[in-house]
Amino acid sequence: MQTIQLAALAAVLVLACVHVFSNRLRVFQNVPRHKFLSAAGGAAVAFVVLQLLPGISKGQETLVQASEGGIFWFLDRHAYLLMLASVLLFYGLEKAARTSRSSRKEQSESDRPGPAVFWLHMATFGVMNVLVGYLMIHRHETIQALVLFFLAMLVKFLINDNSLHAAHKAGYDRLGRWLLAGAVVVGWGTGYVYTVPNVGPAVLQALLAGAVLLNVFKEELPSEKKGKLLPFALGAVAYAGLLVTL
Repeated sequence: MQTIQLAALAAVLVLACVHVFSNRLRVFQNVPRHKFLSAAGGAAVAFVVLQLLPGISKGQETLVQASEGGIFWFLDRHAYLLMLASVLLFYGLEKAARTSRSSRKEQSESDRPGPAVFWLHMATFGVMNVLVGYLMIHRHETIQALVLFFLAMLVKFLINDNSLHAAHKAGYDRLGRWLLAGAVVVGWGTGYVYTVPNVGPAVLQALLAGAVLLNVFKEELPSEKKGKLLPFALGAVAYAGLLVTL
């Protein structure tokens, strides 16, 4: 097995552990943790803007070439449409979760979303984790690039885990975290035995970019989330500095 594949496997196992041991990480759930999550969100946004968007731009050229003469020849912004679709999908999930939670609370059933929303969350975030595991093994030619991608995904996983636990509580701790941990490993395994066509990475990066942006802004912008501007900015600047200097 090549060094880059072993390094990708190690990175994927660490990401899986974020979910597996998420209940122990929540000892930092007070104000200092809000600051940490804000810094993590800033780093994730910097990664999307400085890493994924340039990659999506290059991938767009591949998608245009692949669609020449096909029924979608008129779509000259394929990758960006996919990114927009990803944003809309995760926004819809958030709205569904809030609506379900409000409805159940009014009926004095629970302050958590219903089972349908839970499984929809698990399916969607599970697919995203598979995507991350796949890109971990196929997107990088150097260890340095892999490490930068891993760091961005690490903070993304921390943000997602915090959000999903807040929404589903015991249901996420009992089952959801294990499903998402397994999904990222499945993604790596899929990438190890199978390589998607040339258009694949462009499509996957576009979907990932939309998911990261929506989930970060969802956590930071509403006032009740207690997002912190300074840690958010410091996280963005610190990660941007790594990308620029390395």
